[in-house]
Amino acid sequence: MPAAPQFQSDFLRTFAARGAYYQCSADADLDALMSRERITGYIGFDATAPSLHVGHALQIMTLRRMQQAGHRPIVLIGGGTTKVGDPSFRNEARPLLDDAQIDANKAAIRKTFEKFLKFGDGPSDAIMVDNADWLDRLEYIPFLREIGRHFSINRMLAMESVKAKVDNDLPFSFLEFNYSIMQA
Repeated sequence: MPAAPQFQSDFLRTFAARGAYYQCSADADLDALMSRERITGYIGFDATAPSLHVGHALQIMTLRRMQQAGHRPIVLIGGGTTKVGDPSFRNEARPLLDDAQIDANKAAIRKTFEKFLKFGDGPSDAIMVDNADWLDRLEYIPFLREIGRHFSINRMLAMESVKAKVDNDLPFSFLEFNYSIMQA
């Protein structure tokens, strides 16, 4: 692992000193920006369970250190994305949670963050936002939950119309990919 640069901003200097720095795009620009003004940063957490796990500790502490250095952290709760379920690193789909369970999980997760961050209206006070606030209005989540779960990506990729584009490295938009769902 390459040595971390020498940072001027309190946040990046502390972050690097604690061994939490690995890579960053334009780190010199970020360091200069954080040295001269307050920035806002966010990290997102889906509400798939009533508590976070040890794997979230670094992200939680990153937001805390950011706030301690005078910057504004945003906790993005994925109330909307939880309704679909993150497929990353899973062999099977996540079980779908109902709205009541998601709401209970969000409330429990908020209590966890209140132990580490100061929420309020001050310039470096944390705020919590929920992506369900904008995703639900799109009515995209109900479509994915009620219709999308009946379609297999593997089967769709095997369809001749899709396979021809993929095999020939032709442009293929998300809109085109969803056409067969619209037809059905």
